[in-house]
This record gives sequence, structure tokens and C-alpha cells, in this order.
Amino acid sequence: MHYDYIIVGGGSGGAALAGRLAQRCPDATIALIERGAHTQRNWLVNTPLGIAALVPFKLKTNYGYRTTPQPGLAGRSGYQPRGRGLGGSSAINAMIYTRGHPLDYDEWARLGCAGWGWTDVLPYFRRAERNERGEDEWHGANGPLSVADLRFRNAFSTRFVAAAVEAGYRQNDDFNGAEQEGVGFYQVTQRGGRRCSVARAYLYEAAGAQARMPANIDVLVDACAMRVLFDGARRATGVETMRGGRIVTLSARAEVILAAGAFGSPQLLMCSGIGPQETLRAFGVPLVHEAAEVGRNLIDHIDFTLNVRVASTDPVGYSLRGFAKMAAQLPAYLRRGEGMWSSNVAEAGGFIKTDPSLDRPDLQLHFCAALVDDHSRRLHWGHGYSVHVCVLRPKSRGTVSLASADARAAPRIDPRFLSDPYDADTLVAGVRIAQRIVASPSLAEKGGRTLYIPPHATDAQLREVIARHADTIYHPVGTCRMGGDACAVVDPELRVRGVSRLRVVDASVMPTLIGGNTNAPTVMIAERAADFIASARGAIQAEPGAAALSERV
Repeated sequence: MHYDYIIVGGGSGGAALAGRLAQRCPDATIALIERGAHTQRNWLVNTPLGIAALVPFKLKTNYGYRTTPQPGLAGRSGYQPRGRGLGGSSAINAMIYTRGHPLDYDEWARLGCAGWGWTDVLPYFRRAERNERGEDEWHGANGPLSVADLRFRNAFSTRFVAAAVEAGYRQNDDFNGAEQEGVGFYQVTQRGGRRCSVARAYLYEAAGAQARMPANIDVLVDACAMRVLFDGARRATGVETMRGGRIVTLSARAEVILAAGAFGSPQLLMCSGIGPQETLRAFGVPLVHEAAEVGRNLIDHIDFTLNVRVASTDPVGYSLRGFAKMAAQLPAYLRRGEGMWSSNVAEAGGFIKTDPSLDRPDLQLHFCAALVDDHSRRLHWGHGYSVHVCVLRPKSRGTVSLASADARAAPRIDPRFLSDPYDADTLVAGVRIAQRIVASPSLAEKGGRTLYIPPHATDAQLREVIARHADTIYHPVGTCRMGGDACAVVDPELRVRGVSRLRVVDASVMPTLIGGNTNAPTVMIAERAADFIASARGAIQAEPGAAALSERV
């Protein structure tokens, strides 16, 4: 059996691309290869509060990667949870819907990504979105991806917003509207109080409430793509896949599209012979095309969490009263999708500036009505809250490389966190802002004790605490950089340079890190890619046929 298109990776980019491409090209056959499993009946995935169990542990739904030891983090190895299964990280994330700042996309255009300015990408954000508030110049209401206001707001989240306003920051009820700056409650990718992963939006419910896949998509779960195959003219002809203990080689008549994420896509390119020559030689991978920047330009949001213990049992926590409250609210969630089980925990936050003269916010806050210590892997008996502070445009750059020529092995991830002094300086300034918010009346009146940071800590002491506790907030991008220059891994239509019939469609193509959560921008990239691919379909159909599918044990 042949396919017109083979998409590797069923995460946010791959699921959105598969669903939209199936609609745009109803006569095309599409194979979607996903290393994980189906997620539509996974209760933890569908339940927003399930994030407390999905992120901390390496599970069948979470790769749970580790980084190399980070000198900027006191020699610690960082933790990198990434979603595994249909929906990818949109099946385990906090469901926060933000797009970044319009100037971020105008910067992409200035860097040579023609057609990726704000006015170019806004229609694709709107096309993807089904916002329960309705349609306007900023939002769509008829797209697949449900965007909703939270059905439950913890009393401490409301206190945080009030405290931030008391500290001098204006309230903003729509971070994706006319102005990003301010503090308030996030909108989330939920439908009926339950998670709306990208797979649920574009695949499971693409045909309506019957939860059927589009007829022209063949979803191959529990399948690991081992390498992309090329003919003598360096045209991508298929994908060698490991499934059920045997190698299956699938052929693509039109294109192969990688959507395996900022870690998986550069890894698969290198396993396929596209990447830095010295890396390929070291692992015995035959060279197809030398592309020095594959795996370079890794950018991620470095984050520090200000944890405060309180006596109140209003926040989510570990106590007898806390467990009783959760049990009492479970029936309302099961029946109507309401109550604390519908909470993403990170209910509120904001975008703020360390310097009023900046043209856009350089910090993002996530307020969690729970103690979130070391990605919730370090548990505390009792209750508390957390204020996450992340640097929106870090200057540190890292790499993704091979640890093995076998694509089933974890890649070598080195974010080089805090290697640029700007990032640590900005993070210190951000923590000071968070401390002022915590000290404002609406939060201060509930008392509490801050973990790890000594009272009256100097900046030097604070830097030491940051080095011991900071880590990712899960937004890696950039490792297959898009650009108009010859060194860019992909061109502005996401085609891999140096070969043909191969694209990358995921967060790895972002040339810079946008100022916000990256799930919505990844969906936007997939929406744009569907148009690029559909437009190119006629030209590809005119070329000679693809190689036959083969199978071997």
C-alpha cells in the first residue's frame, strides 16, 4: 500500500497537519506515524487536573527526557517532559492558549521568513480556533481547537490577580487580543471542562461527536520512525518504521513531513543522513546532505518557581482535608465537567516588563494554586501556591544531537540554560517582581512561608537559589530553524534544504522563541503548512511515481 503523504509524529504539529490536510486534499491518502498510543480514552489525559500525574513521571504518555548536566544550573541534569501518544504534548500540558506577541512574528519576517509576519499568521490562528467567547478581529469561532474560559477558579488564583494589580500591573482579560501585557486568567484548550488536545480537535472529533478519524488518514500508533528514505536524486521516498518488532518501509508518492518536535525532528533528520557531517560520521550514519544547523539553535523558556506554603486548604494540596475536598468534587466533574477537577492548576498569570521602555513584555508569570516543586516531583505535605517566572526571550542557545544512530534512543539534549548572563539577570528581576506581588495585600493577608529563598536574600544569594532550582517550562523550539538564508534547515515553506519532498512542521522550525506558550503557535504552523502542501500537490502529482512499499521482518 502506498501513501501520498507520510507524517511522522502525532503531536500538535502532526495531528493538526493531518486533520487539515485530509480536509484540503480529500483524494489524498495520509499515513500518520506515532510512536505512542491512542489517547482519546485515557482518563488522566482527558481530565485537566490529571496534569499532576502526567508531567512528573516518565510514562507511556510522557518521554520524560533528561538533559546533559547544565553548568548554569549548578551541574544538574534538567527534566524535559514531552508528550508521547496522539496529541503529543497537547495531551499532557497545562492547556494554556497564548500566541506570543505580534512583534515576535514580525521579527521572523525580518529574519528572512517571508510570509510569517503577524498579519500573515493571524488568519491561521483564527482559522484554528473555536473560541467560546465568539468571533472578532482577533479570534475565530469555527475552527477545530476549542478555546474556553476555565469553569473553575481557585480562590488563590483570584487573590493572585488582585495582588498583581495592587503591585501596579493592569488586569488583562485577553492575552491574545489587542494587547498582551497585563495579568489575568488564562484561556485554555478545553471543551466541556475536559482537555481538548490537538488530536481530539483535529482527528478524533474531525467528523463530529462520533469520534471518527477522517477516512483518508491511516493512523499507525506504537510505531517508531527509524529513518527517512531517499532515492539517488535525494528525493524523500518513504519512511523506515519499526512496528510490532519488525521493520516496515512505507512509501510516499508526494511528500514526507516530520512533525516529531524540537527534539525528535532533528534527531530523525540526523538518523536519516541530514545534519552536521562530523556528528553523522561519529555515529556511522551515511551522509545524504550536510546541514550544519540541524540540532543547533535550541531555545527554551527558563523558569524559576517561587513556592509559598500556606495554612489555608483552598489551594490543591496533600492533606486529609485536601483529599476529602477532591473526592467531594469528583461527581460534579464526572457529570458536568465542573469543579476543581476541570482546573489546569495554572489558572492565572500574566505578561510583564522588567523595564517600561521595552516594546513588549520580557517575562511571563504562571500562577499555580498548588505547590509545584521540581515539576511536581518533589511533594510537600500540606498546601501552598507557586508563582512561575520565565524569561520570554532568552539569549542562551543549546543543541540537540545524537546519543545513538538508533532513533529509538533518547537524543542528547543540551539547552545550555543560563549560559548567557542576560537570562540570569532577567530572571533575578522577575523573581523580585514575583516577591512584590506575593507581598501585596490580597496574598500577604493569607500569610505563608517561601521555600528555598532566605528572608532578605541578596541578589547573589538569589542567583544561587535560581541555579539550584530553575528549569524548563516546556517550550523547546528552533532546532530545525526556518529562514531565507542558505544555512537555515528549512525554507519559509518548511521544505528541508538540500533535498526534496521533505518538510518539517512543528516547533523546531521557529527561528526565535515566541513570547508565550508554544502549543497554539505550533498549531498555526501546521495550518500554514497544510496550505503550502495542498498548493504543491498538483506539481508533485505530475512527477514519476514513488517507490513501492516493502516489508521485512
